[in-house]
Amino acid sequence: MPNIKSSIRSVKTDAERRAKNAAVKSQIRTATRKTVEAVQAGAVEDAKKALVQATSVIDKAASKGVLHKNTAARKKSNLAAKVNAL
Repeated sequence: MPNIKSSIRSVKTDAERRAKNAAVKSQIRTATRKTVEAVQAGAVEDAKKALVQATSVIDKAASKGVLHKNTAARKKSNLAAKVNAL
């Protein structure tokens, strides 16, 4: 544990930020998994709905700074390619 007051505050805010980022990343993984599962099941309509949901979650994460914009674009592109392959 740091002794300097500003460092103590930094440790606290870093933990809060890490917890928020972890929650958002979990939402991204869940939305992505649902899309991929719908694609593997061959459910076209479900896959399209899941893709819209996943895209929204990924865009929100990028706007909050949890993901870099290029990472978000890559994730969305990969998901869209899988859905379009149906």
